[in-house]
Amino acid sequence: MARKTLALSLFWRTFCLLAILLAGGVFAWVQTLRALEFEPRAVESAQQIAGLVNLSRAALQQADGINRIALVKTMAQQDVVRVAPREPGDRWESYEVDRFTRRVSRELRAALGEDAIVASSVNAKPGMWVGFTIDGDSYWLQIDDNHASPLTSNTWFVWIGIALLATLVGSVAIARLINRPLKQLSFAASRIREGDLDSRLDENTLTSEIREVNRGFNRMARELARVEEDRAVMLAGISHDLRTPLARLRLETEMSVSDDEAKRNMALDIDQLDAIIDKFMDYARPGETQLRPVHVAQLVDREAAGFRDPSQIRIHSRVAIDLKVLADETELGRVLSNLFENARRYGRGTDTGIAEVSVSYARTGPWVILTVRDNGPGVPQEKLSQLTTPFFRGDAARTAATGAGLGLAIVEKAMQRMGGSLELANAPDGGLMAHVRLRRAP
Repeated sequence: MARKTLALSLFWRTFCLLAILLAGGVFAWVQTLRALEFEPRAVESAQQIAGLVNLSRAALQQADGINRIALVKTMAQQDVVRVAPREPGDRWESYEVDRFTRRVSRELRAALGEDAIVASSVNAKPGMWVGFTIDGDSYWLQIDDNHASPLTSNTWFVWIGIALLATLVGSVAIARLINRPLKQLSFAASRIREGDLDSRLDENTLTSEIREVNRGFNRMARELARVEEDRAVMLAGISHDLRTPLARLRLETEMSVSDDEAKRNMALDIDQLDAIIDKFMDYARPGETQLRPVHVAQLVDREAAGFRDPSQIRIHSRVAIDLKVLADETELGRVLSNLFENARRYGRGTDTGIAEVSVSYARTGPWVILTVRDNGPGVPQEKLSQLTTPFFRGDAARTAATGAGLGLAIVEKAMQRMGGSLELANAPDGGLMAHVRLRRAP
């Protein structure tokens, strides 16, 4: 069994590659910013704290003994910066717990002296505590530890979140911009495949590679249109040239052949050649269609009326009288006529030799599916997909058939011109089913 591979559209492939690239760039930017931001922030924090310590020290040094005690009491009551005497029994915990705090402590000792103490708590009171001495007296300076801290995780998350959101939005915009010409090319190619040879792409786009591709596509479309036009003209000319000698043969047969049996067989051969020419003309017919609401039941009855011989085919319609589809009435009539003719030739029952054909329908959302079914032997499953190939017949026994091998190819081409589709399948209990899918008329 073949392994299933993950299939991504070009848009999502471009989006994923751009997102990975930009996300990698954001990650590298964050790491670089952290490395560049770390040391300046530690030095700046240490300088600010050292400045507060030096200011407090200078204020205390300028006061005499009595005023110093009053000043210490006043500074001990402050909310942001507090100064308190350092007692011999004070218990404190070291401030140095990570790389940032070690760098801050090192900068503080370099600014205040090696005897400076930096603690994260004193006597179970958290904060940033700096111990210093004045004239042999020891003091604590307590400040909020937010003054000496790196960027918090929340700040990093906000920055990274904004960067990733910008990455996603930018990736979507860039992917759409890159894939827009390819999407236009894909749409134009699908129009060409459906027979619209007038599809053209912009040849004045700014991107040189896309401009060359569009010019090549337009040249290809013009060449296909020219080939299609030449083919239609050639087939029309051949058909016109063939019908003149066929008319003479018919006249000479009626006048020169005395044997009635031979005359009848020759007339049948001429009629067969004339019918084959009609098939060629139908297949080469231009693709212009005018879609209008069409009453399906009336059209089925009209086309079924052309097959009057009950010894060869019997057509039973179960189509609602009010069912309407958007179609070209002439094209849809040609579709039904070819399906009935195909059933008459190849869908006869093995017991009766009569082609029992039923026409039914189903509504599925905005679509209507007409089903034309015969009770013949059906077609081998592996050959179903080839039945719409021009000049292909389903099995070797059909090589003696009198058709041109274009009936189902004409049906498929007509359905494409009307914006519908044709699907062929074998019925579970025998016979071939042709599902004709068209849009419902409002």
